[in-house]
Amino acid sequence: MKNIKRNYIVASSLLILFAALFLFYGIGSNWEFALKLRSLKLVAILVVSGSAAYSTVAFQTITNNRILTPSIMGFESVYLLLQTIIVYIYGDSTYKVLGSLGNFTLSIVCMIGFAFLLYLLIYKKGKDNLYLLLLVGIILGSLFNSLSSFMQLLIDPNDYFIIQGKMFATFNKVNASLLWPSVIITVVALLYGFTQTKYLDILSLGRDQAINLGVNYNNKVKLFLVIISVLASVSTALVGPITFLGLLVSNLTYEIFKTYKHKVIISAAILVTAVTLLGGQFMMERFFKLSIPVSAIINMVGGVYFMYLLLRVKKL
Repeated sequence: MKNIKRNYIVASSLLILFAALFLFYGIGSNWEFALKLRSLKLVAILVVSGSAAYSTVAFQTITNNRILTPSIMGFESVYLLLQTIIVYIYGDSTYKVLGSLGNFTLSIVCMIGFAFLLYLLIYKKGKDNLYLLLLVGIILGSLFNSLSSFMQLLIDPNDYFIIQGKMFATFNKVNASLLWPSVIITVVALLYGFTQTKYLDILSLGRDQAINLGVNYNNKVKLFLVIISVLASVSTALVGPITFLGLLVSNLTYEIFKTYKHKVIISAAILVTAVTLLGGQFMMERFFKLSIPVSAIINMVGGVYFMYLLLRVKKL
């Protein structure tokens, strides 16, 4: 317990330090404009941190597998396919026909609908469906990616830049009109989600043990899938896909905070995610001059770490 408290203090201190550096380092004479712009980015980073941390840890718990994330199961593929279809239909008139708020809302609805589809296809059929979940999620994700790639080949090259801007997460073009609805949805989902973390402690024991302890397993899995899909969809629709962010920070949190209590793990994962994103964004802006998006670095490191986890599990 002392180690957990110490690690909490260290993570919180790093978050405050990086937040201060991000907001005030090299702010210049036009500090009001710079502070407003950086504050929007900071709020977006905190929204993504809370969404990615909770959705990943909860998803890994209900699937009983620490190398899975909602991103791997196809949520972001749905988002990219939707963006491709919209641009394919409307071309350079996309923003006139479907505004930012309409696109944001439609993206969330489609990704939540995909989550319900997975639930209906898999968890309604009974137990021992982990491998079926993996198979369906990966196949559907690959199918959506293939459809997106095919449609992108048919799109006018000038219109393709619209899609290209959606492929990588960026905090440099955060839409203020979408940020505050995202904050409200994320805060409400997290507050309710934290009231349910005690059930995650039980679900981590497995389906049979959870049922023996009096938990309505199917209902709780459905509930957490709804929370996960809402958080994952809001994060993706706000800044774009960061495929391996949740995988990277969740496993890092498991190594640092060795406890079974999900209230501790999730809150710690939020801190670790925020520190990772703030530190990465600060490095990209101040030292690499925005030449590389922070999501590309995270996906590269997370992809290598994913392969390491696969090899380690195979050896075990």
